Amino acid sequence: MYGDFQAHIQAELDEIEAQNLTKNERFIASQQDAKVEVDGRELINLCANNYLGLANHPEVMAAAREGLDERGFGMASVRFICGTQDIHKQLEAELSDFLGMEDTILYPSCFDANGGLFEVLLGAEDAVISDELNHASIIDGVRLCKAQRYRYKNNDLADLEAQLKAADEAGARFKLITTDGVFSMDGHIAQLDKICDLAEQYGALVHFDDCHATGFLGETGRGTHEYRGCMGRVDITTGTLGKALGGASGGYTSAKKEIVALLRQRSRPYLFSNTVAPPVVAGSLKSMELVREGTALERLRRNTARFRQGLEELGFDLIPGEHPIIPIMFYDADKAKRFAAAAMDEGVYVTAFSYPVVPKGKARIRTQMSSALSEQDVDTALAAFGRAKQASGT
Repeated sequence: MYGDFQAHIQAELDEIEAQNLTKNERFIASQQDAKVEVDGRELINLCANNYLGLANHPEVMAAAREGLDERGFGMASVRFICGTQDIHKQLEAELSDFLGMEDTILYPSCFDANGGLFEVLLGAEDAVISDELNHASIIDGVRLCKAQRYRYKNNDLADLEAQLKAADEAGARFKLITTDGVFSMDGHIAQLDKICDLAEQYGALVHFDDCHATGFLGETGRGTHEYRGCMGRVDITTGTLGKALGGASGGYTSAKKEIVALLRQRSRPYLFSNTVAPPVVAGSLKSMELVREGTALERLRRNTARFRQGLEELGFDLIPGEHPIIPIMFYDADKAKRFAAAAMDEGVYVTAFSYPVVPKGKARIRTQMSSALSEQDVDTALAAFGRAKQASGT
């Protein structure tokens, strides 16, 4: 039987390759840092989610080692059996306080947090209204629930209102609006304050995924709800420990206390997945401490402004914004791949993004700034991009 199935799968792979959409993985032989070793060469790293440079921060690594020594490598259990340590509760309390929420529940990843959210909270009598560019984890999580589904155009408040009205007309018992705080492929920041206005007007709950904001967006880095001035008005936020907060693994849901209590009883990824590993929890606690100090925030903001201005002066087609995600648009997948290869030849590590990660015809290089980069690194990368632009003919 596998012979026929193998041929079918190979045909799919051949079609992906024919469309120049194959996504190849490169091997990094170093720590995740401002510069990484790839294929035996040291390259400036512009494509990691290491916004605050904490992925190999010496204090974070020391805390993780201490956690390993004191609490072990792993829990070999789910939380409610024998998988909860004191440090798990400490991290949940720290996140709740930092995010301005009542309680927090940890997950193995934010993908799991989103996957285990909607099914628990919403039934067939309810409605979920989702931004069309939400992360795949939100999309998959929504698919698991029985609620009626409504989709609104990206960051389009008029269309969101239309969908809220449609849900009311259909007799929805409860309505939940769900959005990314920051849309990871574009760097656009959700109009969360205005979403809260509409939610209050139409009696809806608000959830936002803040993976690309927690730790650095907003005056003190608390995320999109701080940036938009609506802390205390949102009901649920999901996020990750795997980006700005140390870059390891793990996710969370922070919400009203009753919501978190129900998730602990019913959320399948929480009930049936191993606890976040103790070294990760210990390192994340140290990361939270460093985030509160705020020393890396200003450098991240300076690097972001410096790099964006330099790219504009070089004539690149950028998606407007102020987030450390700075996408350079090539539209054609082949052009994006050619530029990425040329940039690596010039000493900068970037990756081409094409369908299905982004819509067809929207291929790009997604550059991401980090506070780990020096001003010299930023300027060196800009010069390299100028040469790569000429060399690749893009």
